[in-house]
Amino acid sequence: MTASAATPLDLLWVGSEGGMEAGLVTRAGVPFVGVPAGGVRGMDPVTLARNMGKLSQGYFQARGIVRQFHPDVVFATGGYVGVPVVLAGREIGTPSLVYLPDIEPGMAVKALARLVDRICVTSEASRPHLPADKVVATGYPVRYELNQPGDKAAARQALDLDTATPTLLIFGGSRGARRINQAALAAAERLAVLAQVIHVTGDLDAAQARDALAALPAAVQARYRVYAYLHGEMVDALRAADLVVSRAGAAILGEYPAVGVPALLVPLPIAGGHQWPNAELLVQAGAAVTVPDAELDGDRLAREVAAALGDPTMLAARAAAMARLAQPDAARRIGMELLSLAGARLALGGAA
Repeated sequence: MTASAATPLDLLWVGSEGGMEAGLVTRAGVPFVGVPAGGVRGMDPVTLARNMGKLSQGYFQARGIVRQFHPDVVFATGGYVGVPVVLAGREIGTPSLVYLPDIEPGMAVKALARLVDRICVTSEASRPHLPADKVVATGYPVRYELNQPGDKAAARQALDLDTATPTLLIFGGSRGARRINQAALAAAERLAVLAQVIHVTGDLDAAQARDALAALPAAVQARYRVYAYLHGEMVDALRAADLVVSRAGAAILGEYPAVGVPALLVPLPIAGGHQWPNAELLVQAGAAVTVPDAELDGDRLAREVAAALGDPTMLAARAAAMARLAQPDAARRIGMELLSLAGARLALGGAA
């Protein structure tokens, strides 16, 4: 990130080659450059060796990118690609900040925590896992639209849903969650009796989900909507919902509080187990309940949804508890920390 009189803010996003982020970043109008990167946790020896090679290659590419762009500050968001970029920035005296979206850090953030100047976190619950003197609790930054006024009726109208009918959102993340998708489709007829359903399957299961839905009665199809992916419409989907069923990735800590939607969470049982602490934070606040992945099937999902939607008082209490967790100024607070680091460097004579 660099600043000048002609251009208030110059941004360059350095991300992983071949990942989903390239499309999302360029859609937002931010220049993107991909470098090789790969995970190291839980990999077999062959994959580990290959990924270590990618990280080494990524470092040398990142070094050239950073020296050419010459940023005033480096902002890392915790992926493995952030490690070579932060290292390259340190070589030219560029300060850096890493943001931890999850409650507990993974290997990449733990490595970065020793290198960066500042660590922003979603919750104070993360402080014991990191160098406490570097930690600033900012909250989870959400897209601008989620922090704007909105209501269920308008959101349901935007999605061509009935404004007075209870609404269930089922969402497995941008790539989908097969266990959740399978359970939801097995329970589709029962869920469609309880609510109108917005089911975001992810690209991998979309065709199978549409085929399964097409075999169900027309009355079910009328109340059960399947989408492969929602981008801008996801804001309306979140606002429209009385209950959301999902994994427990970091976004639940920002997006669900922003709209005050209670959740039934099915944490992913792999990837270091980082989704369980995310879910537990919302459970302890009284905003969500959890179901272990291995216990989720159509029967369990239908029972849990019926219990939640069948008790409006409890559901309202969970919604209020979720809304109390919202931190609408999270993005601004992270931005101020970045500007503070960049300003300190410029004050010491760093190049603009």
